[in-house]
Amino acid sequence: MNFPKVITLSLIIAMPVFAFAAGSGDVDESCLTGSVKIAGSSTVYPITVAVAEEFHRIHPRVEIPVQSTGTGGGFKNFFIPGKTDINDASRPIKNSEIEAAAANGIEAIEIQVAIDAITIVVSPQNDWVDDITVDQLAQIWRPEDPAMMWNDVDPSWPAEPFELYGPTSASGTFDYFTDEIVGEEGASRSDYQGTEQDNTIVQAVNGSAYSMGYFGMAYYLENQSKVKALEVDGVAPGIETAKSGRYVPLSRPIFIYVSKKALKKPEVQEFVRFYIKQTSTDLIKEIGYVPLTDSEMQANLDRIESIINGL
Repeated sequence: MNFPKVITLSLIIAMPVFAFAAGSGDVDESCLTGSVKIAGSSTVYPITVAVAEEFHRIHPRVEIPVQSTGTGGGFKNFFIPGKTDINDASRPIKNSEIEAAAANGIEAIEIQVAIDAITIVVSPQNDWVDDITVDQLAQIWRPEDPAMMWNDVDPSWPAEPFELYGPTSASGTFDYFTDEIVGEEGASRSDYQGTEQDNTIVQAVNGSAYSMGYFGMAYYLENQSKVKALEVDGVAPGIETAKSGRYVPLSRPIFIYVSKKALKKPEVQEFVRFYIKQTSTDLIKEIGYVPLTDSEMQANLDRIESIINGL
């Protein structure tokens, strides 16, 4: 999924065409104008880009710039200061972020858009491990006395140093992974290569037999010829294992957060309605995540309509 970091949809190169639900029908497509500004999670980014491009086809006078900044970076640098209307998020918003937003007169409305499975990847050249335990992952990624060599974790593994890649501390994936694997959010060894560009992790892991990385499942499914996914405690990441909850503890909900103030704008209202309607369609599965059920989608849509009607 080789998406550029920033997309302005009036200039976007055509992406794969998915089957999309229609808009609300309440807005004259030829008259809707303005912009919907979005930043945040690299995990949610592919969904938002795909939805935004299709919305732009229906409403060509609405521009939708999308930036991949990491969940925390999006909240801190864009959403909380009021520079964006929507923040993509691969974790729930923190109380500190809610308070900071409120101080700027911004209220964040949470909308779940899919379920992800954080995927641990190694090089296809790695022929000594196919399954790893949560405890072994903790040994590798913990901040205190982490394993430095592969054979520090398992004597049968090579006596070669780890080459580690992952998201930065601005990422919701980093927050979730460290909480679930190490046991404390933000607790991670610092001697790894961090980036908010998941395709950079793909390329780096592909290039070395002794590498390891992690990111959202969509990037693995798009790059299965370049990286190998590890089972975690005997369960492989996948649409069905994430949906059933068997892929624990790395299955997680992913979200968008829309500013209630921004929701007063007709173009934001219509875009959010449109986005919600896609969350139970095959679009989500095509990208590499678990769609919501129709009833979950409808509940989100009803809640947004209630909020819009109360503005």
